Amino acid sequence: MTGQQSGQQSGPRSGRRLLLAKPRGYCAGVDRAVRTVELALEQHGAPVYVRKQIVHNIHVVRTLERRGAVFVEETGEVPEGAVVVFSAHGVAPSVHEGAAARGLHAIDATCPLVTKVHNEARRFAAEDYDILLIGHYGHEEVIGTAGEAPEHIQLVDGPEDIGRISVRDPERVAWLSQTTLSVSETQETVAALRDRFPALAGPPSDDIYYATQNRQTSVRQIAAEAELVIVVGSANSSNSKRLVEVALEAGARAAHLVDYAAELDPDWLENVHTVGVTSGASVPEVLVQDLLETLADHGFDDLLEIESVPERMQFALPREVRAERMRMTPE
Repeated sequence: MTGQQSGQQSGPRSGRRLLLAKPRGYCAGVDRAVRTVELALEQHGAPVYVRKQIVHNIHVVRTLERRGAVFVEETGEVPEGAVVVFSAHGVAPSVHEGAAARGLHAIDATCPLVTKVHNEARRFAAEDYDILLIGHYGHEEVIGTAGEAPEHIQLVDGPEDIGRISVRDPERVAWLSQTTLSVSETQETVAALRDRFPALAGPPSDDIYYATQNRQTSVRQIAAEAELVIVVGSANSSNSKRLVEVALEAGARAAHLVDYAAELDPDWLENVHTVGVTSGASVPEVLVQDLLETLADHGFDDLLEIESVPERMQFALPREVRAERMRMTPE
């Protein structure tokens, strides 16, 4: 096995191994979004309203609800003048306009990498390109990005969608992508688009995929040696569900998605000697540690943490909570 190994536990060994993927869990954008809601609650008091789930994880949502966050589907449900946080997935300009019209104090927790895609959509639209947005139908990020230039953007949900695309000028076509897809997920679609539109333009960098790509690289590495891979994450998290698929593709005999350690089925562990564990980009580390403790109770006490890709990206907090934090900090 390649990659850096760390975190090996001391003490007696049962011979049943746990391979813990690194990186896993919170990406920089998720950490920023969750911290934004926490700071908004500290600074403004409850309730603080959040449009949509701040991130796609049920535990995070429930924890913030207990602290006073109120999750709504649309800003029309927020009382006039109240504080509202926009989720990490981003929103269309019409949402900002609607919040301003209601006098809401809006705090934008959109992941900066999503904001980058929004900026690219506006740029291509200003240059009169047809924009092919690679992503999943109905995903909040896709809806927000498409709202930047709806008359220019068409959604492409995989290579099978390409046949229905119609553009005004094949020489002025560009692609963008949902940030929670990985490079490998996107490459096939981009290649097929380029076959049809040889002049296809694209974003200047692929760093928007770092979190999803890194977690998939990590799970591939542990899945090659594990009969079973358990992914901690919620069913509405596209990147978490994809980690299950990647684990199976990489050689794991079985792979399952769980929100909590209590969902572990002991039958999964029969005739298993090595379990791989990872978590989606919206998952707090406490849930992973709970699962590791439960697996240790079942005899999986030989733990190795395998770091496949160093990940050190961080993002500054939104200016609204930064400014308030500075104002509240005594000199």
